[in-house]
Amino acid sequence: MEFGAVLQTNPPASRTVHLAKLAEQHGFEYVWTFDSHLLWQEPYVIYSQILAETHRIKVGPMVTNPATRDWTVTASLYATLNEMYGNRTICGIGRGDSAVRVTNGAPTTLKALREAIHVIRELANSRSVEYNGAQLQFPWSHGSELEVWVAAYGPLALKLTGEVGDGFILQLADLDIAEWMIKTVRDAAEKAGRDPAAVKFCVAAPMYIGDHWTHMRDQCRWFGGMVGNHVADIVAKYGESSSVPAALTDYIKEREGYDYNQHGRSGNTHAAFVPDDIVDRFCLLGSASDHIAKLGALKELGVDQFAGYLQHDNKEETLRVYGETVMPAMRDQIVAKA
Repeated sequence: MEFGAVLQTNPPASRTVHLAKLAEQHGFEYVWTFDSHLLWQEPYVIYSQILAETHRIKVGPMVTNPATRDWTVTASLYATLNEMYGNRTICGIGRGDSAVRVTNGAPTTLKALREAIHVIRELANSRSVEYNGAQLQFPWSHGSELEVWVAAYGPLALKLTGEVGDGFILQLADLDIAEWMIKTVRDAAEKAGRDPAAVKFCVAAPMYIGDHWTHMRDQCRWFGGMVGNHVADIVAKYGESSSVPAALTDYIKEREGYDYNQHGRSGNTHAAFVPDDIVDRFCLLGSASDHIAKLGALKELGVDQFAGYLQHDNKEETLRVYGETVMPAMRDQIVAKA
């Protein structure tokens, strides 16, 4: 299993760069960031600085979308960073959430998402692609490599992920839900004639090392609110009797609203409806041994990467314990099984 750290690009940007460097020092392979240009600072500018001050870590958005940037501009960003720093980027993409909703926009269609994935991937891999009736290719790009991982919750989005995604980003760490979603993506990949094993799986959720459970839960309750926003869309489209697991849909019945100006922030005022058991199921909290046990269960389900959100008050200590205890234990498990 590989590991990533998920950061918000809050000012000062030097703080984001510092945390990314610290993540690499502790052995993380990826640094992901939010991508909402109004709520936080522009991530691609910060990626350039992170890549300049690190050696091996890969960077990318969790997640970008097809609406807020022209697809060819997005591809050019990746191809340029890859030329500068040696193929150390990754693209997480979805239909759009905070980046579009804060401007009173709406998520894109799945059709647009599918087309955007194709255009971005082809151009950012130094290949030719048809776009708006024109055949395009970056004449200056040679040997650029980019994987596109799709963030999804609903049945049709999961189907699309299995059909076209290099990877699947599941933004919660509930074992039952993860098992259902991974199977759904794999089945879609197989029906599309792809090798299901070729699709990589990333579980992304808050990680907090500590022993004060009330405090940890309050620091990470925002995540249940964020996930609930996506679930509300699913319920509105498919109804409560859809194939989506009840564990994912039941808790949003008390949800009354969502303030995107507090999106992804600990202590926000719109996540009070999220019960403790959902926080525990969706996140990784507690001692190093608690984290190792849950990561082992996720690994058994086929998860290739765990990306931990650090939107709380214990960032450095959590990174340290992961680097010194959690990740070595997970690697020892792999060696022992081998």
